[in-house]
Amino acid sequence: MQNNILLGRYIPGNSLIHLLDPRAKLLGSILFFLVIFAAKGPQDYALLIAFNLGLITLTQLPLTFVLKSLSSMKWLILFTAIFQLVFIPSGFVLFQWWIIKLTLDGIISALYITIRFLLIINVSTILSLTTNPLMIADSVESMLKPFEKVGVPAHEISLILSIAMRFVPTILDEAQTVMNAQRARGVDFNNGNVLKRIKATIPILVPLFAGALRRADDLANAMEARGYRGGNGRTKYRQLHWQTKDTCVFLVIGLLFGIIWLI
Repeated sequence: MQNNILLGRYIPGNSLIHLLDPRAKLLGSILFFLVIFAAKGPQDYALLIAFNLGLITLTQLPLTFVLKSLSSMKWLILFTAIFQLVFIPSGFVLFQWWIIKLTLDGIISALYITIRFLLIINVSTILSLTTNPLMIADSVESMLKPFEKVGVPAHEISLILSIAMRFVPTILDEAQTVMNAQRARGVDFNNGNVLKRIKATIPILVPLFAGALRRADDLANAMEARGYRGGNGRTKYRQLHWQTKDTCVFLVIGLLFGIIWLI
């Protein structure tokens, strides 16, 4: 599962999505999430699915990366879908046993919830795979810059975000290393009931947390050794440049929202 979580993993490329300003991708993703929740019927979701497939094509990334990200969230999606399926009593009843009632509205709601999850995960994966984590942090700092006048620490927030995104894949890789070491000692993580699997996972936590604390301490020492004293007076090596194609992102999403609103 650790290898399927792609948050913070960046794959360099020269696709149109890669070359967009990170601010456009970040804000565009947020707006697209709002469009997803504005969808009402099957034609809306069909349009959103087609749009997502177009995004995957534009990234020029292997489809396996997208499938991995969906696989990592399969249990959450399944649980949410079953909850919607079983606990929505309204609509035409197809099956009923004890307190469990399966209705047509429940099936439709479960299907829509599943599609929403898949679309959100897909867009988040595309954002992560096509944008350097440092550029995402820079874009957050740039967007929060005007709020510094009211006391919002834009640089510190972006620094926290940058460190978090940088360490997520590192910690996941380290967890995989610890699990492989445990497997070499005969630990089985895949067989048995849920309680046995949880019990087998517990020995991983101690070395994992110890490694995370050690890395955090090393990072703090490295920042102090380089004279880091906050964001005041610091300059930027990487400069963000907004272009016409970045504006087109909002035009496309606005057009998509307009179509969904009208149909």
